[in-house]
Amino acid sequence: MRFTRSSRSAFTLVEIMVAIMVFMLVIGAIYSSWMALLRARQVAQNVAAQAQRQRVTLHTLEDALMGIQSFQASPQYYTFILEGGDLTTLSFAARVPEYFPRNGKFINPNTDRDFNLRRLTFGLEASEGGGKNLVLRQNPVLMDLDEDEQKFPLVLAKNVSKFTVECWGTNATDGAVGWTDEWLDTNSIPTQIRVDLDIGTTADSSSAPTFSVARVFSIPSQTMPAAVHLGSGGNAGGGGGKQGNSPSINLNPGGGGKIKLN
Repeated sequence: MRFTRSSRSAFTLVEIMVAIMVFMLVIGAIYSSWMALLRARQVAQNVAAQAQRQRVTLHTLEDALMGIQSFQASPQYYTFILEGGDLTTLSFAARVPEYFPRNGKFINPNTDRDFNLRRLTFGLEASEGGGKNLVLRQNPVLMDLDEDEQKFPLVLAKNVSKFTVECWGTNATDGAVGWTDEWLDTNSIPTQIRVDLDIGTTADSSSAPTFSVARVFSIPSQTMPAAVHLGSGGNAGGGGGKQGNSPSINLNPGGGGKIKLN
């Protein structure tokens, strides 16, 4: 019997190694593309979150400033406090709208007490994870801060690199009128307030960029004279006011606007 050797085709060791290398390159490219997509998604989420924080913070500040109140008859409850520096603090009394943050904590529908008139204190504080947070504390004007507000304030924005507040007024040093980060007349309300806010992130490469905004708020309120607050009538200059159902009270002896009281 005669045997014949049949020829068979097979992969050599070099071909197998080349195939494995090509496969690993393809896997590496897919992994790199996937990680790039994940980083891009994270950055996009950070950008959207920071933009939302910025809008909420500015909206909260605007709602608070638009409802600011001050009465000469009770200056101890209505002081306007502005302290500049690295940890800016802004504190004033305001009547806030129904949708204001944490409003449910101060409003009880089963009672007649109105706690919409509150002292609001905005300030920068160092966070445990590093950086600074912009926080808000609230308390009714006739009450002190409770323990919960002291320890756990509402965090409006995290990683705030800049929060400055300036009022339009007269500088006590040289008498010039302009923007100042120190309001000395604490029993009056400035006509304009400028807020500069920068919200950034940590040095992580996947972090979103810093958001910077500057906003000027024109304050619609003026300090209510003591004569009006106490119901004795008259105007800010001490004269007699007009009698009737809706007397017109001049709040600015120098020729400002008037307000009608029902």
